[in-house]
Amino acid sequence: MNKDQIVVGVVAGAFGVKGEVRLKSFCAEPEDIANYSPLRTEKGDEYTLKITRQVKNGFAARLSGIRFKDEADKLRGVKLYADRSLLPSLPDDEYYYTDLIGLDVVDTGGEKIGKIAAVENHGAGDILDIRGAGLNGSLLLAFTQDAVPTVDLASGRVVIDPPEEISGKET
Repeated sequence: MNKDQIVVGVVAGAFGVKGEVRLKSFCAEPEDIANYSPLRTEKGDEYTLKITRQVKNGFAARLSGIRFKDEADKLRGVKLYADRSLLPSLPDDEYYYTDLIGLDVVDTGGEKIGKIAAVENHGAGDILDIRGAGLNGSLLLAFTQDAVPTVDLASGRVVIDPPEEISGKET
């Protein structure tokens, strides 16, 4: 997807037997996902979304064109994207993940470390996946104010101050 598309949720699987899906919302106000319809997939499929009820860990929802359980099952794991123009503006200290991907990463001395390859969140907070020629694989760094004191979208870089034990540099 391009930077004009922001992931706002993911289909967690079918809900029931009548084509509803279980939906996880990534929005600050989870129910707002319905306001950003139509939503698109990475393949370019487009769906209008109607939340039918709240369920454990998300919502039950209807996606246009999905009428049967087997169709809903096929969408498990599919990310849903909204047009950036429909989303609210963010405060200066918040970012859409897509805006961080590809930014140069430098340390507090200005030495280039690599680039942000991905931003992950497995439940304990955001983690930057940093990759570069001088690293042993990926450097995974908690996206906190202490570890990442500066994000400068205008100049296309972030400044990191990782703890010594996770520098990731080859020795």
